[in-house]
Amino acid sequence: MKKIIGLSVLVLAAAVAIPLACSKGVNDRTADIPALTPTAADADAGTWKPVLVARADTFTLAAPAAVNSVGYVAELNEIKGMQRSLSQADEDKIKYWSAGGVLRWNEILRGLVAKYNLPPYQNADGTYPAPNSANPFAYPLFPFANPPYAARAYAYISAAQYDALVVAWALKKKYNRAAPYQVDSTIQLKAGKAGVSAYPSEAAVLAGVNAEMMKLLFPTEIAAIEARAEEQERAAIAAGVASRSDIVAGEALGRQIAQLFLARGRADNAGKAIGTPTDWAKLVSDAQARGETPWYSLETPKRPPMLPLFGAVKPFLFDSATCVSLRPGPPPSTGSDQMKKETEEIYNYVKDASREHLRIVHFWADGAGTYAPPGHWDAIASEDFIPMHLSEVRWARNMALLNMSLMDAGIVCWNTKYYYYNPRPTQMDSRIKTLTGIPNFPSYISGHSTFSGAAATILGHLVPERAQAYADMAQEASMSRMYGGIHFRSDCTVGLTVGQNVGKYAIQRAQNDGAEK
Repeated sequence: MKKIIGLSVLVLAAAVAIPLACSKGVNDRTADIPALTPTAADADAGTWKPVLVARADTFTLAAPAAVNSVGYVAELNEIKGMQRSLSQADEDKIKYWSAGGVLRWNEILRGLVAKYNLPPYQNADGTYPAPNSANPFAYPLFPFANPPYAARAYAYISAAQYDALVVAWALKKKYNRAAPYQVDSTIQLKAGKAGVSAYPSEAAVLAGVNAEMMKLLFPTEIAAIEARAEEQERAAIAAGVASRSDIVAGEALGRQIAQLFLARGRADNAGKAIGTPTDWAKLVSDAQARGETPWYSLETPKRPPMLPLFGAVKPFLFDSATCVSLRPGPPPSTGSDQMKKETEEIYNYVKDASREHLRIVHFWADGAGTYAPPGHWDAIASEDFIPMHLSEVRWARNMALLNMSLMDAGIVCWNTKYYYYNPRPTQMDSRIKTLTGIPNFPSYISGHSTFSGAAATILGHLVPERAQAYADMAQEASMSRMYGGIHFRSDCTVGLTVGQNVGKYAIQRAQNDGAEK
């Protein structure tokens, strides 16, 4: 493990490299929340069903030293010395991380998505460069964190966090070593009480798994992410909730679990999602062969379609055959009276937009430079989870269920978009001027609607008293795309239904993962 250095230095390094707030304010509303003190510790979470780990009890760590051993006493002395010389910056970082590691890492991830959600600018010859994971520092920086990429990033990191914490909870129960503040009364508790044993440290598990996952997803940010991981670990030690050996064990475990997800990510077909000029041309010819008007880019020069093969990425909640079965029937024919009717409806929305419609359009826009539609739902969920006082492992489970449903919704949505290759309202009627840009991919079905349908469905299961509120938000997010001139009604209504169908698979998993007994 790397040497753990001063909190204030790490804060400065990370702040330069990673904006923790994007245009929507990633953590503005969580800066002053109290330390996480779970209502229920979920002590038996080690028996919950993981995502990729076969069985939590198959992982082992070296047994921790006894709390009266010479080595452990030295670790306690380290904590006492640290607590005697904490700066205000150190105290601030303890407070920041004590609000919950799952929450904070999700906020950091949302900041990264916003930072990298920027479409590349064209070359002098009118072509467009593509980010290259093999040379991530070349322009355009890798990745372009567009909605499909963002959904996948949120899902992989959330699922990896969940599996790592399930295994950690199994090991905590096995070894049952008390936290430093419980062993030595002269050590101050500066964080919430987790209600479970300290070995391995859940803070370090999260630090390790996130640092390792970022190597694949945001390779230009590795150094800054490692700094944030060390910051979290030092905060746990300084707070009196973990000793150095708790941290070392936790970090090693988190990095080990991450390897399972990294291996999956390298083989899930996402690397092929950009397609080739031959693939792009076939999409056009297939639509024409069906007698339909194909979608085309309205940018100048025309930009290649965004991730046309993302619909072939491996889902989390079901297999690829199920993904195809979830694809809906076709949209109205581009030459039909129904299409003319839907096009006129969108024109009427944009030609005289009301203040309320404009508010809705911009609230749900989630375009370039933001944390994307999946991140918007993560933010909504986070604010609702905070007052529930969940344990770290239940936080991770809930975020994993949400984000796996969002990723899989994106896969089914993109599979549908490029199967039908349907034009947008602006292409069908030049009078239509969108109120928030024109996405560079086909219209049917609406991504916002599909993401929102999935998110509202699983969140309604996790927080049933808020189910109607989530459904209303999903409906508003869907309608925002019509109000903005971006989608037809059929794109939105069908997208919501498809998203809801994906969300039901997340509910099935939730009902069978052992956490709802």
